[in-house]
Amino acid sequence: MLTSTPHPTDKLALLRGVSRSFYVSIRLLPAPLREPVAAAYLLARATDTIADTAQLPAAERHEKLCVLAAAIEGDAGARAAIGDLSTAFAARQQDPQERDLILALPQCLAWLDALDGADQADIRTVLRHITRGQLLDITRFGNGPAVHALANAEALDEYTWLVAGCVGEFWTDLCMRHLPGFASLPADRMRALGRAYGSGLQLINILRDMGADLAARRCYLPADALAAAGLTPADLARDPAHLAHLAPVYNHWLAQAGARLDQGMAYCMAVNHRRVRAASALPALIGARTLALLRQAGPGALHTRVKVPRHEVRAILLRLAVTLAARGPLQAGFIRLRG
Repeated sequence: MLTSTPHPTDKLALLRGVSRSFYVSIRLLPAPLREPVAAAYLLARATDTIADTAQLPAAERHEKLCVLAAAIEGDAGARAAIGDLSTAFAARQQDPQERDLILALPQCLAWLDALDGADQADIRTVLRHITRGQLLDITRFGNGPAVHALANAEALDEYTWLVAGCVGEFWTDLCMRHLPGFASLPADRMRALGRAYGSGLQLINILRDMGADLAARRCYLPADALAAAGLTPADLARDPAHLAHLAPVYNHWLAQAGARLDQGMAYCMAVNHRRVRAASALPALIGARTLALLRQAGPGALHTRVKVPRHEVRAILLRLAVTLAARGPLQAGFIRLRG
């Protein structure tokens, strides 16, 4: 039996259920930022859940994701269909937290509508990019039993910007508008750093989740780079003996992720507001530790679950709290975590 849609005051409970670390980041934000960031995050998680509901055919996921994207834009016909869509997709969710989120879709859209016009416009812009990336995923990977890969580095860079780099730009635009004196760097520089930061975090996710993605017939490592190493995506999915040949490709994108995460830390160091600096830095600190674990695992990460243990995440949070996200300790902690 499906649970009922959470009460409107349960926004934070929804957030905590679908992402504990991002929930903490949002709680650190000043109130004017907390509401639009929370609304955007919940809607992005909902679109991602629909895109990834593998029990349904790709064509149906594509269609329903387009309906939700139109509802986010405010289309009246799509809004009228959201109740039925949320009920149907919730029934497909094994995770109760994801189920609650999908059931709460009408309320998430109401939270979006309650924001001021500029915040609504920013959220719709970033969700437009994110859903475009998700729709590309369904088109690329949703058909047939073969393992498909992105064509080249340009396709991977486009994907990481669409689903994550644009979030760094969105975060920057919100902060610049709501917090006078937000950063010590100009807005265009902060947007560029934020874009690199988000893309770097997504690259870390891609390297961490390679095994699970291959099991789902997805390969985000570029096909042309794999071919240059004498590999195909199917090789990676079926034969661990090929891991040695994967090392040059894996190490290249690991270095790319590290370079972009360094830009993310430069972003955090430029933030003047301590609570926003802490919220901005938490993903970089967890990402730095994940990079160190990925480096230790090497291409074997394909067959190993790489994840920062919860006690280490708690230690990172404690250090942020004790130091009040001061710049010196923050930079030192980032360097230490990267190893």
